[in-house]
Amino acid sequence: MSNNATTEEIEVRTFQFKASDADLADLRRRIAATRWPEKETVKFPEKDTLSVPSQGVPLATMQELARYWEKDYDWRKFEAKLNALPNFITEIDGLDIHFIHVRSKHENALPLIVTHGWPGSIAELLKIIDPLTNPTAHGGSAADAFHLVIPSLPGYGFSGKPTTAGWNPDRIARAWVELMKGLGYEKFAAQGGDWGAIISEFMAVQAPPELIGIHTNMACTLTPEVLKALAPGAPAPSGLSAEESRAVEQLALFNAKGLGYSFEMTLRPQTLYGLADSPIALAAWMLDHDVRSLEMIVRSFAGKPEGLTRDDVLDNITLTWLTNTGVSSARLYWEWKGAPFFNSWGVKIPVAVSAFPDEIYQAPRSWAEKAYPKLIHYNRPDKGGHFAAWEQPELLVKELRSAFKSLR
Repeated sequence: MSNNATTEEIEVRTFQFKASDADLADLRRRIAATRWPEKETVKFPEKDTLSVPSQGVPLATMQELARYWEKDYDWRKFEAKLNALPNFITEIDGLDIHFIHVRSKHENALPLIVTHGWPGSIAELLKIIDPLTNPTAHGGSAADAFHLVIPSLPGYGFSGKPTTAGWNPDRIARAWVELMKGLGYEKFAAQGGDWGAIISEFMAVQAPPELIGIHTNMACTLTPEVLKALAPGAPAPSGLSAEESRAVEQLALFNAKGLGYSFEMTLRPQTLYGLADSPIALAAWMLDHDVRSLEMIVRSFAGKPEGLTRDDVLDNITLTWLTNTGVSSARLYWEWKGAPFFNSWGVKIPVAVSAFPDEIYQAPRSWAEKAYPKLIHYNRPDKGGHFAAWEQPELLVKELRSAFKSLR
Protein backbone atom coordinates (compact mmCIF):
# COMPACT_ATOMS: atom_id res chain seq x y z
CA MET A 1 0.00 0.00 0.00
CA SER A 2 1.17 3.49 -0.75
CA ASN A 3 1.10 5.28 2.59
CA ASN A 4 2.08 8.56 0.97
CA ALA A 5 -0.95 8.78 -1.31
CA THR A 6 -2.35 12.25 -1.85
CA THR A 7 -5.18 13.68 -3.89
CA GLU A 8 -2.49 15.15 -6.18
CA GLU A 9 -2.37 11.79 -7.99
CA ILE A 10 -5.73 12.50 -9.63
CA GLU A 11 -7.14 15.83 -10.66
CA VAL A 12 -9.36 17.07 -7.85
CA ARG A 13 -10.70 20.33 -6.58
CA THR A 14 -11.45 21.17 -3.00
CA PHE A 15 -15.10 21.67 -2.14
CA GLN A 16 -17.11 23.60 0.42
CA PHE A 17 -20.86 24.10 0.56
CA LYS A 18 -22.75 27.08 1.91
CA ALA A 19 -26.48 27.28 1.46
CA SER A 20 -27.74 30.75 0.67
CA ASP A 21 -29.87 32.59 3.20
CA ALA A 22 -32.49 32.88 0.47
CA ASP A 23 -32.66 29.11 -0.01
CA LEU A 24 -33.03 28.53 3.73
CA ALA A 25 -35.74 31.18 3.95
CA ASP A 26 -37.53 29.58 0.99
CA LEU A 27 -37.35 26.20 2.72
CA ARG A 28 -39.00 27.59 5.85
CA ARG A 29 -41.64 29.35 3.76
CA ARG A 30 -42.53 26.15 1.93
CA ILE A 31 -42.75 24.20 5.20
CA ALA A 32 -45.09 26.82 6.66
CA ALA A 33 -47.27 26.71 3.53
CA THR A 34 -47.80 22.94 3.65
CA ARG A 35 -51.35 21.81 2.94
CA TRP A 36 -51.93 18.88 5.25
CA PRO A 37 -54.14 15.83 4.68
CA GLU A 38 -56.42 14.47 7.36
CA LYS A 39 -55.14 12.16 10.09
CA GLU A 40 -54.70 8.48 9.29
CA THR A 41 -57.66 6.28 10.20
CA VAL A 42 -55.68 3.71 12.19
CA LYS A 43 -53.25 4.23 15.05
CA PHE A 44 -49.60 3.98 14.14
CA PRO A 45 -48.38 0.71 15.70
CA GLU A 46 -45.61 0.59 18.27
CA LYS A 47 -44.48 -2.62 16.57
CA ASP A 48 -45.43 -3.08 12.94
CA THR A 49 -46.08 -6.67 11.89
CA LEU A 50 -47.75 -8.44 9.00
CA SER A 51 -51.04 -8.59 10.90
CA VAL A 52 -51.05 -5.00 12.23
CA PRO A 53 -52.64 -2.33 10.01
CA SER A 54 -50.58 0.77 9.26
CA GLN A 55 -51.00 3.60 6.77
CA GLY A 56 -47.49 5.02 6.77
CA VAL A 57 -45.84 8.03 8.39
CA PRO A 58 -48.33 9.41 10.95
CA LEU A 59 -49.63 12.96 10.66
CA ALA A 60 -48.49 13.83 14.20
CA THR A 61 -44.90 12.89 13.35
CA MET A 62 -44.88 14.98 10.18
CA GLN A 63 -46.45 18.00 11.85
CA GLU A 64 -43.93 17.89 14.70
CA LEU A 65 -41.12 17.45 12.17
CA ALA A 66 -42.43 20.47 10.25
CA ARG A 67 -42.69 22.60 13.39
CA TYR A 68 -39.15 21.76 14.45
CA TRP A 69 -37.75 22.10 10.93
CA GLU A 70 -39.29 25.55 10.42
CA LYS A 71 -38.75 27.01 13.89
CA ASP A 72 -35.80 25.34 15.64
CA TYR A 73 -33.60 23.35 13.27
CA ASP A 74 -30.24 24.95 12.40
CA TRP A 75 -28.73 23.77 9.11
CA ARG A 76 -25.62 25.87 9.69
CA LYS A 77 -24.47 23.51 12.48
CA PHE A 78 -24.33 20.55 10.13
CA GLU A 79 -22.89 22.67 7.34
CA ALA A 80 -20.00 23.73 9.61
CA LYS A 81 -19.37 20.13 10.62
CA LEU A 82 -19.29 19.07 6.98
CA ASN A 83 -17.04 21.92 5.87
CA ALA A 84 -14.57 21.14 8.65
CA LEU A 85 -13.80 17.89 6.81
CA PRO A 86 -11.61 17.62 3.69
CA ASN A 87 -14.12 17.55 0.82
CA PHE A 88 -13.16 17.12 -2.82
CA ILE A 89 -14.70 16.71 -6.27
CA THR A 90 -13.14 14.79 -9.14
CA GLU A 91 -14.43 13.70 -12.52
CA ILE A 92 -14.83 9.97 -13.14
CA ASP A 93 -16.33 8.54 -16.32
CA GLY A 94 -17.61 11.97 -17.32
CA LEU A 95 -19.38 12.72 -14.02
CA ASP A 96 -18.38 14.88 -11.05
CA ILE A 97 -18.00 12.73 -7.95
CA HIS A 98 -17.91 14.35 -4.52
CA PHE A 99 -16.02 12.61 -1.73
CA ILE A 100 -14.67 13.16 1.76
CA HIS A 101 -11.07 11.97 2.15
CA VAL A 102 -9.68 11.75 5.68
CA ARG A 103 -6.22 10.25 6.10
CA SER A 104 -5.18 8.87 9.47
CA LYS A 105 -2.01 10.10 11.16
CA HIS A 106 -1.09 6.44 11.78
CA GLU A 107 1.39 5.11 9.28
CA ASN A 108 -0.08 1.68 8.58
CA ALA A 109 -3.74 2.69 8.38
CA LEU A 110 -5.90 0.59 6.05
CA PRO A 111 -7.57 2.53 3.20
CA LEU A 112 -11.34 2.00 3.25
CA ILE A 113 -14.04 3.35 0.93
CA VAL A 114 -17.41 3.61 2.70
CA THR A 115 -20.61 4.04 0.68
CA HIS A 116 -23.99 5.29 1.85
CA GLY A 117 -27.40 4.28 0.50
CA TRP A 118 -30.95 5.60 0.02
CA PRO A 119 -32.57 7.55 1.58
CA GLY A 120 -29.22 8.37 3.09
CA SER A 121 -26.24 10.47 2.12
CA ILE A 122 -22.79 11.21 3.46
CA ALA A 123 -24.67 12.60 6.49
CA GLU A 124 -25.22 9.06 7.76
CA LEU A 125 -21.48 8.32 7.83
CA LEU A 126 -19.93 11.33 9.58
CA LYS A 127 -20.08 9.83 13.10
CA ILE A 128 -17.64 7.03 12.25
CA ILE A 129 -14.94 9.21 10.68
CA ASP A 130 -12.92 10.26 13.72
CA PRO A 131 -13.14 6.91 15.57
CA LEU A 132 -11.86 5.08 12.48
CA THR A 133 -9.15 7.54 11.45
CA ASN A 134 -8.10 8.53 14.98
CA PRO A 135 -8.64 5.31 16.96
CA THR A 136 -6.29 6.16 19.85
CA ALA A 137 -8.69 8.95 20.83
CA HIS A 138 -11.62 6.53 20.84
CA GLY A 139 -10.51 3.49 22.83
CA GLY A 140 -8.55 1.82 20.02
CA SER A 141 -4.94 1.41 19.06
CA ALA A 142 -2.87 2.64 16.12
CA ALA A 143 -3.30 -0.83 14.61
CA ASP A 144 -7.04 -0.09 14.23
CA ALA A 145 -6.58 2.97 12.01
CA PHE A 146 -8.18 3.53 8.61
CA HIS A 147 -7.77 6.09 5.86
CA LEU A 148 -11.35 6.91 4.84
CA VAL A 149 -12.85 7.81 1.47
CA ILE A 150 -16.59 8.57 1.64
CA PRO A 151 -18.13 9.41 -1.76
CA SER A 152 -21.58 10.74 -2.57
CA LEU A 153 -23.39 8.42 -4.96
CA PRO A 154 -24.10 9.77 -8.45
CA GLY A 155 -27.29 11.84 -8.26
CA TYR A 156 -26.98 12.22 -4.48
CA GLY A 157 -25.80 15.18 -2.44
CA PHE A 158 -22.90 17.04 -4.01
CA SER A 159 -22.05 14.54 -6.76
CA GLY A 160 -23.14 15.23 -10.31
CA LYS A 161 -26.55 14.18 -11.59
CA PRO A 162 -26.28 11.77 -14.52
CA THR A 163 -27.89 13.16 -17.66
CA THR A 164 -27.94 9.80 -19.45
CA ALA A 165 -28.91 6.32 -18.29
CA GLY A 166 -26.38 3.74 -17.23
CA TRP A 167 -25.14 4.72 -13.79
CA ASN A 168 -26.07 1.43 -12.14
CA PRO A 169 -24.35 -0.26 -9.16
CA ASP A 170 -21.91 -2.12 -11.40
CA ARG A 171 -20.75 1.12 -13.02
CA ILE A 172 -20.54 2.90 -9.68
CA ALA A 173 -18.44 0.03 -8.31
CA ARG A 174 -15.99 0.45 -11.18
CA ALA A 175 -15.88 4.21 -10.57
CA TRP A 176 -15.08 3.61 -6.89
CA VAL A 177 -12.15 1.37 -7.81
CA GLU A 178 -10.91 4.07 -10.17
CA LEU A 179 -11.27 6.65 -7.41
CA MET A 180 -9.28 4.63 -4.88
CA LYS A 181 -6.55 3.81 -7.38
CA GLY A 182 -6.46 7.44 -8.47
CA LEU A 183 -5.87 8.45 -4.87
CA GLY A 184 -2.76 6.26 -4.92
CA TYR A 185 -4.00 3.33 -2.85
CA GLU A 186 -2.38 0.08 -3.92
CA LYS A 187 -4.64 -1.96 -1.64
CA PHE A 188 -7.90 -1.06 0.00
CA ALA A 189 -11.15 -2.43 1.43
CA ALA A 190 -14.79 -1.42 0.91
CA GLN A 191 -17.75 -1.11 3.25
CA GLY A 192 -21.41 -0.21 2.94
CA GLY A 193 -25.04 -0.63 3.87
CA ASP A 194 -28.13 -0.38 1.65
CA TRP A 195 -26.91 0.63 -1.86
CA GLY A 196 -23.47 0.88 -0.33
CA ALA A 197 -23.61 -2.83 0.50
CA ILE A 198 -24.69 -3.74 -3.03
CA ILE A 199 -22.02 -1.53 -4.59
CA SER A 200 -19.36 -3.02 -2.28
CA GLU A 201 -20.50 -6.49 -3.35
CA PHE A 202 -20.23 -5.51 -7.01
CA MET A 203 -16.71 -4.30 -6.33
CA ALA A 204 -16.02 -7.71 -4.80
CA VAL A 205 -17.51 -9.54 -7.79
CA GLN A 206 -15.32 -7.47 -10.10
CA ALA A 207 -12.43 -8.41 -7.77
CA PRO A 208 -9.79 -5.86 -8.80
CA PRO A 209 -6.41 -6.94 -7.38
CA GLU A 210 -6.26 -3.86 -5.15
CA LEU A 211 -9.46 -4.80 -3.28
CA ILE A 212 -8.51 -7.04 -0.35
CA GLY A 213 -12.00 -7.52 1.13
CA ILE A 214 -15.34 -5.97 1.97
CA HIS A 215 -17.54 -5.47 5.01
CA THR A 216 -21.31 -5.32 4.75
CA ASN A 217 -24.02 -4.46 7.26
CA MET A 218 -26.73 -5.49 4.78
CA ALA A 219 -25.56 -8.88 3.61
CA CYS A 220 -26.72 -10.29 0.27
CA THR A 221 -27.12 -13.95 1.16
CA LEU A 222 -30.39 -15.17 -0.34
CA THR A 223 -30.07 -18.38 -2.33
CA PRO A 224 -32.45 -19.21 -5.22
CA GLU A 225 -34.29 -21.58 -2.86
CA VAL A 226 -35.00 -18.85 -0.30
CA LEU A 227 -35.98 -16.37 -2.99
CA LYS A 228 -38.45 -18.91 -4.36
CA ALA A 229 -39.88 -19.52 -0.90
CA LEU A 230 -40.47 -15.79 -0.44
CA ALA A 231 -42.58 -15.51 -3.57
CA PRO A 232 -46.23 -14.51 -2.91
CA GLY A 233 -48.29 -17.54 -1.96
CA ALA A 234 -45.30 -19.86 -1.61
CA PRO A 235 -45.20 -22.16 1.43
CA ALA A 236 -42.58 -21.41 4.08
CA PRO A 237 -39.38 -23.40 3.58
CA SER A 238 -39.02 -26.37 5.94
CA GLY A 239 -36.16 -27.26 8.26
CA LEU A 240 -35.18 -23.72 9.15
CA SER A 241 -33.23 -22.81 12.26
CA ALA A 242 -34.56 -20.14 14.62
CA GLU A 243 -32.23 -17.55 13.02
CA GLU A 244 -33.35 -18.53 9.53
CA SER A 245 -37.04 -18.48 10.46
CA ARG A 246 -36.72 -14.98 11.90
CA ALA A 247 -34.93 -13.80 8.75
CA VAL A 248 -37.73 -15.19 6.58
CA GLU A 249 -40.31 -13.39 8.74
CA GLN A 250 -38.39 -10.12 8.44
CA LEU A 251 -38.12 -10.47 4.67
CA ALA A 252 -41.84 -11.23 4.39
CA LEU A 253 -42.61 -8.04 6.35
CA PHE A 254 -40.36 -5.97 4.08
CA ASN A 255 -41.88 -7.48 0.94
CA ALA A 256 -45.40 -6.81 2.22
CA LYS A 257 -44.96 -3.35 3.74
CA GLY A 258 -41.57 -1.94 2.84
CA LEU A 259 -41.33 -1.90 -0.94
CA GLY A 260 -43.80 0.82 -1.95
CA TYR A 261 -41.12 3.46 -2.40
CA SER A 262 -38.96 1.00 -4.33
CA PHE A 263 -41.74 0.09 -6.77
CA GLU A 264 -42.40 3.72 -7.65
CA MET A 265 -38.74 4.69 -8.03
CA THR A 266 -37.99 1.53 -10.01
CA LEU A 267 -40.84 2.13 -12.43
CA ARG A 268 -41.44 5.91 -12.59
CA PRO A 269 -38.88 8.02 -10.70
CA GLN A 270 -39.52 11.07 -12.87
CA THR A 271 -43.12 11.15 -11.66
CA LEU A 272 -41.99 12.17 -8.15
CA TYR A 273 -42.08 15.92 -8.81
CA GLY A 274 -43.35 16.53 -5.30
CA LEU A 275 -39.91 15.63 -3.95
CA ALA A 276 -38.47 18.69 -5.72
CA ASP A 277 -41.36 21.02 -4.89
CA SER A 278 -42.41 20.22 -1.32
CA PRO A 279 -40.01 19.70 1.59
CA ILE A 280 -42.71 17.87 3.54
CA ALA A 281 -43.37 15.50 0.64
CA LEU A 282 -39.62 14.84 0.46
CA ALA A 283 -39.35 14.27 4.21
CA ALA A 284 -42.28 11.85 4.38
CA TRP A 285 -40.95 9.91 1.36
CA MET A 286 -37.50 9.61 2.95
CA LEU A 287 -38.83 8.58 6.37
CA ASP A 288 -40.90 5.64 5.11
CA HIS A 289 -38.07 3.26 4.17
CA ASP A 290 -38.35 0.22 6.43
CA VAL A 291 -40.74 -0.34 9.31
CA ARG A 292 -38.16 -0.52 12.11
CA SER A 293 -36.38 2.68 11.03
CA LEU A 294 -39.72 4.48 10.75
CA GLU A 295 -40.74 3.31 14.22
CA MET A 296 -37.46 4.69 15.59
CA ILE A 297 -37.93 8.05 13.86
CA VAL A 298 -41.55 8.31 15.03
CA ARG A 299 -40.34 7.79 18.61
CA SER A 300 -37.65 10.43 18.13
CA PHE A 301 -40.14 13.08 17.06
CA ALA A 302 -42.38 12.06 19.97
CA GLY A 303 -39.58 12.99 22.38
CA LYS A 304 -38.11 9.50 22.84
CA PRO A 305 -34.90 9.60 20.78
CA GLU A 306 -32.84 6.47 20.33
CA GLY A 307 -30.25 5.93 17.64
CA LEU A 308 -31.24 8.98 15.58
CA THR A 309 -32.03 12.46 16.87
CA ARG A 310 -34.31 14.96 15.20
CA ASP A 311 -31.27 16.83 13.94
CA ASP A 312 -29.78 13.64 12.49
CA VAL A 313 -32.93 13.04 10.48
CA LEU A 314 -33.24 16.62 9.30
CA ASP A 315 -29.53 16.99 8.43
CA ASN A 316 -30.01 14.24 5.86
CA ILE A 317 -33.34 15.51 4.52
CA THR A 318 -32.15 19.12 4.33
CA LEU A 319 -29.03 18.09 2.43
CA THR A 320 -31.25 16.33 -0.09
CA TRP A 321 -33.58 19.33 -0.31
CA LEU A 322 -30.84 21.93 -0.78
CA THR A 323 -29.16 19.89 -3.53
CA ASN A 324 -32.54 19.07 -5.16
CA THR A 325 -31.58 15.40 -5.40
CA GLY A 326 -34.88 13.78 -4.44
CA VAL A 327 -35.62 12.67 -8.01
CA SER A 328 -32.03 12.21 -9.22
CA SER A 329 -31.29 9.88 -6.29
CA ALA A 330 -34.47 7.91 -7.02
CA ARG A 331 -33.19 7.01 -10.49
CA LEU A 332 -30.70 4.53 -9.01
CA TYR A 333 -33.71 2.25 -8.40
CA TRP A 334 -34.73 2.60 -12.05
CA GLU A 335 -31.19 1.62 -13.03
CA TRP A 336 -31.51 -1.47 -10.82
CA LYS A 337 -34.56 -2.53 -12.87
CA GLY A 338 -36.27 -4.47 -10.10
CA ALA A 339 -33.50 -6.98 -9.44
CA PRO A 340 -33.59 -8.64 -6.00
CA PHE A 341 -31.86 -6.63 -3.28
CA PHE A 342 -30.49 -9.44 -1.15
CA ASN A 343 -29.60 -12.33 -3.42
CA SER A 344 -26.09 -13.79 -3.39
CA TRP A 345 -23.84 -12.43 -6.15
CA GLY A 346 -21.09 -15.05 -5.97
CA VAL A 347 -18.43 -13.06 -4.12
CA LYS A 348 -15.15 -14.96 -3.89
CA ILE A 349 -12.90 -12.50 -2.02
CA PRO A 350 -12.87 -12.09 1.81
CA VAL A 351 -16.12 -10.77 3.28
CA ALA A 352 -17.05 -9.60 6.78
CA VAL A 353 -20.69 -9.43 7.90
CA SER A 354 -22.31 -7.52 10.73
CA ALA A 355 -25.94 -8.59 11.07
CA PHE A 356 -27.80 -5.96 13.09
CA PRO A 357 -31.07 -7.13 14.68
CA ASP A 358 -33.36 -4.44 13.23
CA GLU A 359 -31.91 -4.54 9.71
CA ILE A 360 -34.42 -5.31 6.96
CA TYR A 361 -33.38 -8.89 7.64
CA GLN A 362 -30.74 -10.17 10.04
CA ALA A 363 -28.70 -12.46 7.81
CA PRO A 364 -28.16 -15.85 9.51
CA ARG A 365 -24.62 -17.14 9.80
CA SER A 366 -25.60 -20.26 7.87
CA TRP A 367 -26.68 -18.16 4.88
CA ALA A 368 -23.59 -15.95 5.11
CA GLU A 369 -21.30 -18.98 5.08
CA LYS A 370 -22.93 -20.25 1.88
CA ALA A 371 -22.95 -16.84 0.17
CA TYR A 372 -19.38 -15.93 1.11
CA PRO A 373 -16.93 -18.83 0.89
CA LYS A 374 -14.22 -16.57 2.34
CA LEU A 375 -16.22 -15.29 5.31
CA ILE A 376 -13.65 -13.76 7.67
CA HIS A 377 -15.97 -12.22 10.26
CA TYR A 378 -19.60 -12.67 11.29
CA ASN A 379 -21.29 -11.05 14.27
CA ARG A 380 -24.79 -10.17 15.45
CA PRO A 381 -24.61 -6.91 17.45
CA ASP A 382 -27.11 -6.47 20.26
CA LYS A 383 -28.85 -3.43 18.79
CA GLY A 384 -29.06 -1.35 15.65
CA GLY A 385 -30.87 -1.35 12.36
CA HIS A 386 -30.62 -0.34 8.73
CA PHE A 387 -28.53 2.82 9.19
CA ALA A 388 -25.85 1.23 11.34
CA ALA A 389 -23.16 3.93 11.00
CA TRP A 390 -25.74 6.59 11.81
CA GLU A 391 -27.70 4.82 14.55
CA GLN A 392 -24.97 2.85 16.33
CA PRO A 393 -21.60 4.31 15.26
CA GLU A 394 -19.69 2.89 18.23
CA LEU A 395 -20.90 -0.63 17.49
CA LEU A 396 -20.12 -0.35 13.78
CA VAL A 397 -16.64 1.02 14.50
CA LYS A 398 -16.01 -1.96 16.78
CA GLU A 399 -17.24 -4.28 14.04
CA LEU A 400 -14.98 -2.72 11.40
CA ARG A 401 -11.92 -2.92 13.63
CA SER A 402 -12.54 -6.62 14.20
CA ALA A 403 -13.61 -7.34 10.62
CA PHE A 404 -10.43 -6.26 8.93
CA LYS A 405 -7.80 -7.33 11.48
CA SER A 406 -6.85 -10.41 9.51
CA LEU A 407 -6.43 -8.45 6.27
CA ARG A 408 -4.02 -5.78 7.48
